[in-house]
Amino acid sequence: MEIDQSGFLKGVRFIPSPNFDERSPEEPVTLLVIHNISLPPREYGGNGVIEFFTNRLDPSAHEYYRMVADLKVSSHFFIRRDGEIIQFVNCNLRAWHAGLSTWKERERCNDFSIGIELEGSDMDAFEDVQYEKLAELTRALKQAYPIEDITGHSDIAPNRKTDPGPFFAWDRYLAAVGS
Repeated sequence: MEIDQSGFLKGVRFIPSPNFDERSPEEPVTLLVIHNISLPPREYGGNGVIEFFTNRLDPSAHEYYRMVADLKVSSHFFIRRDGEIIQFVNCNLRAWHAGLSTWKERERCNDFSIGIELEGSDMDAFEDVQYEKLAELTRALKQAYPIEDITGHSDIAPNRKTDPGPFFAWDRYLAAVGS
């Protein structure tokens, strides 16, 4: 895997999200944030996440969607349970994945991070292929950007978020990326 200079991962599907803005050129990307998401919750393989990140979620399609349909959220990458990687936001731009967040006394983690969403939940183990693709993607990102830290959404927003959750195997993942 390779991230080109324009901020795109070569060879993956790109579905543009409107939920992004410019990064400050003085703010290098130094943080990776790992998340989990599934829409509807704990249902996998559908288009709910894609529709959510592209502001096309139909609030009448599922009861849960009524609570989130008006949110403007995105992530740079989404890794499905079958290993497919979808890119939603150019890595050189600021995706809206972290929300109110702090890392090492720095606020607004979206300013200096890349967000990777794994299709999953806090209640289910992730698939082997997801770990493989996440490790490959992480290595490519570390080659393209001065990544110093990798953490979970729960670590940057501990009072709001719990993902990637208790089933995420941090030791396995970090060993695979050499961190």
